[in-house]
Amino acid sequence: MSDNDPLHGLPVVPSFTVASTDVRDGGALSLDQWSGILGVPGGKDISPQLSWSGAPEGTSSYAVTVFDPDAPTGSGFWHWAVADIPASVQNLPADAGNGEQLPTGALHLPNDARAARYLGAAPPPGTGVHRYFIVVSALDVGTTGVAGDSTPAFLGFTIAGHILGRAVLTATATAPSA
Repeated sequence: MSDNDPLHGLPVVPSFTVASTDVRDGGALSLDQWSGILGVPGGKDISPQLSWSGAPEGTSSYAVTVFDPDAPTGSGFWHWAVADIPASVQNLPADAGNGEQLPTGALHLPNDARAARYLGAAPPPGTGVHRYFIVVSALDVGTTGVAGDSTPAFLGFTIAGHILGRAVLTATATAPSA
């Protein structure tokens, strides 16, 4: 792991499985998951399909986040955050990040561009390879209690003591040359 491992220091919890028909663990994001909103030619801002299994007993809800720790900001970049996904849900279809296909009760939080939606990859020119941590957290509470305008970082702070398990899928995107 690199020095900027975003999972370092988080509570150690059991892992479970997350998979995607759109993203391969360790593989590059497709242009569908890049950001046309942020000006990437051909980028579509389509969140990847996700499915998970094996969450710990007692799971009452899930949170899903996508974070780029390699963004040249000093604090990374949150691309997507969804809280309060009911425990009965174990998958999100592709493009659930536009908000229209989220399960009832799920709460979209604003990303670092302050849009309550999935925002695709857009690594600035010359910044090399970026990692995108797609994390599904199994929680022991049915609702996080966070407000709809909360930041993903605040969500992480709020759920830290409620995480029963964590599933992680990591994808990459390489910035164009400077």
